[in-house]
Parts: sequence; C-alpha cells; structure tokens
Amino acid sequence: MAAADEHLPWLDVMDKWIVRFTIITGGLGLAFMVLLTFWNVIIMRKALNAPILGAEDLLILNLVLIVAIAIPFGGRVGAHIEIEILEASMSPGFARWSHFVLRLVGMFLVGILAWRLFESGASASKFGEATQQLLISYEPFYYILATLVGLYALILLTDAVQLIVRGDIRLIDGFGGD
Repeated sequence: MAAADEHLPWLDVMDKWIVRFTIITGGLGLAFMVLLTFWNVIIMRKALNAPILGAEDLLILNLVLIVAIAIPFGGRVGAHIEIEILEASMSPGFARWSHFVLRLVGMFLVGILAWRLFESGASASKFGEATQQLLISYEPFYYILATLVGLYALILLTDAVQLIVRGDIRLIDGFGGD
C-alpha cells in the first residue's frame, strides 16, 4: 500500500461527525434565521406594526453560531484561503514540509485564539458583555467559539499528520464525508 493510499479510520470518523454536525446545526440555525426574519418583518412589523423585541439580538447571536460552526467545516473542505505564490517554484518535498510546518504554526496560533476566546468568555459577565436589547450574556457564545476554533486547531493537527503519513492532505467533499 502506497503512502498516499494510507487509510486513517479515525480521520474518517471525525470527518463524518464534522459533516453531520455542520449540516444539522447549520441548517437549523439558517432555518431559525429565515423564520424569525420572516415572522418579525412580514407578520409582526408590516402586518401588526409590533416588531418582536430583541429579534435582532437573537439573529446576531445565531449568526455568530453559524460562523463558528463553519470554521472547522471550512478547514476540512478546503474553504479557507491559502496563498501559494512560492509553491510553484518549490520542490515537491520542500513544499510538503513547508505545508507541514505552516500547519503546526497555524495550529499553535489558532490554539492561542481558542484560549483567548475561552478567557474572554470567563470574563464576559464580569465586564457586562451582553446583547443590547435582551441583555443575553456573550459568555456561552465565547465558549462555543473557543470550542469550535479549538476543533479547527485539531483539524490543522490532523492535516499535519496526513502530510506525514500520506504525503498530502485529503479534503472531504462536504456532503458525504468522503
């Protein structure tokens, strides 16, 4: 079996969970946004002249969750931007090792971001960080962001492992997890 054909069952399981989690939670979040926006604007505001108090707060928090959900998913489907200006002039071996090192550096930096998000969540209530109308604390949303950004750091680590084991990074298609 060639190194490029190396099967990593734990990665397949992680990919399936990421796809399922993203499709279910992202779909529910988008459906909530569409229904709340329709109900608030068309029914409550236009027809009854009584908009829902705090609807904007709920939409903003929901949007934060949708973006947070998309971060690890984007890492596995290859949706994050990479500028590869110098890669064409590199040897394949050097390009692979530079990708490996950059994945580790990225994992370290994204890990720091996750840690800082967690720290911000711990102090959000203390500093009164909350939505404007409903005064919903940002604390749990910082923790969710920290968790999902931390998952992206783990994905960068799995990319580095793939580079060592397979010699390349296999991305998923986003719908079947293949």
